[in-house]
Amino acid sequence: MEYRRLGATDLQVSRICFGTFPLSGAWGAFDQDEAIATTRRAFESGINFFDTAQAYGFGLAEGLISQALGPEIKLHRSDLVLATKGGLRMENGRPTRDSSPAWLRQGLEESLNYLGTDYVDLYQIHWPDSATPIEETAATAEDFVREGKVRYVGVSNYDVAQMEAFGKTRKVDTLQPPYSLFVRQIEDAILPYCQAERIGVLIYGPLAHGLLGGGCGPEAVFPEDDWRCNNPAFQGQGLRRNLRVVEKLKQYAALRGRSVAQLAVAWTLANPAVDVAIVGARRSEQIAETAFAAEFHLTKTEREEVEAIAREAALEEPTPETV
Repeated sequence: MEYRRLGATDLQVSRICFGTFPLSGAWGAFDQDEAIATTRRAFESGINFFDTAQAYGFGLAEGLISQALGPEIKLHRSDLVLATKGGLRMENGRPTRDSSPAWLRQGLEESLNYLGTDYVDLYQIHWPDSATPIEETAATAEDFVREGKVRYVGVSNYDVAQMEAFGKTRKVDTLQPPYSLFVRQIEDAILPYCQAERIGVLIYGPLAHGLLGGGCGPEAVFPEDDWRCNNPAFQGQGLRRNLRVVEKLKQYAALRGRSVAQLAVAWTLANPAVDVAIVGARRSEQIAETAFAAEFHLTKTEREEVEAIAREAALEEPTPETV
């Protein structure tokens, strides 16, 4: 496993972070015992960085981390880098952005309780909230740091202007944006800004939420409780077009003794502005495959060749977020 300093923080993190969104219930039902075993497998593979969120099942994903890594959390807390996110609440059965001081504080306390720890290494604002002044959100996050409940503060899904506004009150230590061969919007302005400001970048969705994982077929049917069941990138013509691209990427990866999932993750990490790729899994064999993608180093020519193949993909952005 490769490790890197996250931005300008003193956090030494594995370049593969275990993401727990698939353990939130939003991807359909799953075996919790298997999920716990998979989380353990991630740790045993050298992953020390675990990303979760209050909104990932409102205690479900965070509780699974606590069950899987309980001994380390209790006895060897410094061996782990735990990151969570706040700023979403449920309203009429739908997630709603709320980065108000009161909700963030309630959410952090609940997250700490579910995780079984008295602090998190990284606390992130899940989405920008237009109803709450950014300076209020930033000041609340700074309060958490002063109280010793949070070591570093990050944001997720923010643009440059929002990060600049946040930074006037409290430095932005990290950004968590979407990034994959199929979703590259952050390359134009966001990544250069983060690199210039030494903001650590941990990207999510490097496998395009399963499209680049290699296991999705043209006849894939997603259950109604899986957010992908209504996304154009996973349906009909859009899916078939994307899978034709994935097949070409599979062949390219196979010539190098790698899987398409390892190729997709390695491509994101080849960008010098990206510190970490968040990879989720619900089965041990999945994380066993992608845990070592950081060791697959692409040359500049290989990265360009991979990009040329991916340009044929459907342009619909695969994202689970509707808030």
